[in-house]
Amino acid sequence: MKHNDKTLVPRATLAAALPSSTDILRGSLLQRRIRHRSGCAVCARGDGHLISVLTVSYPGGRTKQISLRPEQKPIVEQWLRNYRQIKATLERICELNHQRLRAERNSGR
Repeated sequence: MKHNDKTLVPRATLAAALPSSTDILRGSLLQRRIRHRSGCAVCARGDGHLISVLTVSYPGGRTKQISLRPEQKPIVEQWLRNYRQIKATLERICELNHQRLRAERNSGR
């Protein structure tokens, strides 16, 4: 493959902009309302308590849910954003690699 390829600079730029791969999280952040059975004035009024839950789907239709403390929510939101950004950037890099392969194949003809 040629080193003066037009896809090298965009690929390197995309890769350099990636967030840390250790600060990522796959899943969905949900808001759920829980209610205590007895002894809670808030629940007795019917209001309940709003909590954040991280839901992760696995093959075979299995899901895991993790209840989060309020102070964990901003961290989880950032890690989910990082995951989506990394995934989208990898897709763009793959498309550039496809273009590079096509160009190499066509230049050999």
